[in-house]
Amino acid sequence: MRILLTGASGQLGQVLQPMLARHGELLAPSSRELDLADRQALQSFLQQARPGLIVNAAAYTAVDKAESDVARAEAVNALAPMILAQQAQMLGAPLVHFSTDYVFDGKSARPYVETDPTGPLNVYGRTKLAGEQGIAAHCDAYWILRTSWVYGCYGSNFLKTMWRLAGEREYLTVVDDQIGAPTWTHTIADTLARMLAHGADAQQSVRDTTGLYHLSAGGATSWHGFAQRILQLLRAQGETALLDPALVRPIASDAYPAIAQRPRNSRLDTGLLRRTFSLSLPTWEEALERCLHAPSLRDGPGQASGTPTPGL
Repeated sequence: MRILLTGASGQLGQVLQPMLARHGELLAPSSRELDLADRQALQSFLQQARPGLIVNAAAYTAVDKAESDVARAEAVNALAPMILAQQAQMLGAPLVHFSTDYVFDGKSARPYVETDPTGPLNVYGRTKLAGEQGIAAHCDAYWILRTSWVYGCYGSNFLKTMWRLAGEREYLTVVDDQIGAPTWTHTIADTLARMLAHGADAQQSVRDTTGLYHLSAGGATSWHGFAQRILQLLRAQGETALLDPALVRPIASDAYPAIAQRPRNSRLDTGLLRRTFSLSLPTWEEALERCLHAPSLRDGPGQASGTPTPGL
């Protein structure tokens, strides 16, 4: 079976590559080789490649920049998933697509379930929701997997930004009134691997359990709590030159200037996924500790200066 992975060079895509390669011939084009914002190029690529399974890990994720770059955010997050769904339907290829907690407005007092009303607060969330809707309208065999606060060993993300800044500054201020579950890319990849093994084969697994699922780590914290825990664990591993976690100061969202509004409650209820596939998910604390021991992370924080970060 031929498998197409979009977003292969992203922080999630790099982790998905080895797992998906075990299921068949993996096509993992770079963004230069396949621009999802180019409708004709995307359709042509799919018609020539004729994959048996499509995994879309590509997205426009610059939440603040999306407010002024609406056309590209819509092209990548809304239109491209619809085209993937249309082509997947014609090819008879199941589609796996990753979405976000930002489709919700954050006003709920409890974790969100899949059937809760959506209400995105920003362009990023609205375009991701449109992508979900396009898939559901045009494809019979799909998984839409909403996740939250993704970080990992590759690319730019909150973990790497905290690590870098904690070695440069005398203190940090981080938002403490947005709550969610930081989710390691390996948690997502490992869970997807178990989902694909649920049925007779990867394609049948999707066909048998088509739908929308929430996939995030267990438990919840604030961005402030996440930052403190990152530094606690790094210092325990010998990074003693980093800031004391006590010097990470909380700040309210209203006091931190951000272009795009974020939901206060980003917690996702993963019960449907856990019941359907008979699996468990690690807590965010367990996954973070494993991530910080991963050999691929030990080169240090790298350059993450462009990362949109909720409070610095």
